[in-house]
Amino acid sequence: MSLLETDELYVEYKTQKGLTGREEIVRAVNGVNLDIRRGEVLSIAGESGCGKSTLAKAIMKLTEVKSGEIFFGGKNVITLKSKNELQDFYKKIQMIFQNPYSSLNPKMKIGQILSEPLEINTNYSKKEIERIVEEKISQVGLDKSALNLYPHEFSGGQRQRIAIARALVLEPELIIADEPVSALDVSIQAQIINLIKYLKDNFNLTFLFISHDLSVIRYISDRIAVMYLGEIVELGLTEEIFQNPKHPYTAALLSSVPQLNQENKITQIKLNGELPSPQNLPQGCKFHTRCPYAMDKCKTQVPEEKIFSDFHTCKCFLYP
Repeated sequence: MSLLETDELYVEYKTQKGLTGREEIVRAVNGVNLDIRRGEVLSIAGESGCGKSTLAKAIMKLTEVKSGEIFFGGKNVITLKSKNELQDFYKKIQMIFQNPYSSLNPKMKIGQILSEPLEINTNYSKKEIERIVEEKISQVGLDKSALNLYPHEFSGGQRQRIAIARALVLEPELIIADEPVSALDVSIQAQIINLIKYLKDNFNLTFLFISHDLSVIRYISDRIAVMYLGEIVELGLTEEIFQNPKHPYTAALLSSVPQLNQENKITQIKLNGELPSPQNLPQGCKFHTRCPYAMDKCKTQVPEEKIFSDFHTCKCFLYP
């Protein structure tokens, strides 16, 4: 059963160009259809600038949606307006941000940071709040003595553990993790990824996990959505994507990681040029400007979704 669904979701925003101040439209998310099932980790993969974080912010109602629908637990997120509706929504969905150094208030002790969501969103007694906070800080592998310290007294990995604990205190149904390890040292990344996997397996949590690191994605994901210029170009079970990628962009991402290329014997695909600007999207298939297999129709026509299995789909003209 799907916990969250997006239907033809579009997000665009305006920006000013250079010294001229001319206004331009950035088309960051372009017709995304996605579903997240209870108890799974769905990862979104793609280069920087492909719209992953904008999609996460749209789901969290942190950025305005141009058109389309977002359904969470059967309710249309976009139409939520009242204070009670929004409060109920944010109790059920939480976010772990990329940078643990800026996501925690430096003037608050850790105990205050973790208590605040409970004080705002529940009627729990002070004693009950203290019990929950101590429980969550323990679940992320820190001693309760950490509750009396400030964020600057912790390392980056410890701060991200605290950020995860903060996301857990309201016992949400969905956690969005936006590049949660990219700002950490490599030696610490594995610890945080193992923690997220432990929490998912032991507490039946649902995650939308965003990353550009395919090795991390393979380890933690049940399904993977590959995103390019605001579109989902391929979606499938983790091993379907890694063992039998269908879209040339997916294959290019995998072939760029040496160990994955050797293991799966993926044909090396070299992308042409740079990622196009979302202010000036290509016509037809958006990937045709970099695709080594591009045909004439790719320049003018948009490929339809092809179905390869119950879980594996791809948008590409290579498949009839």
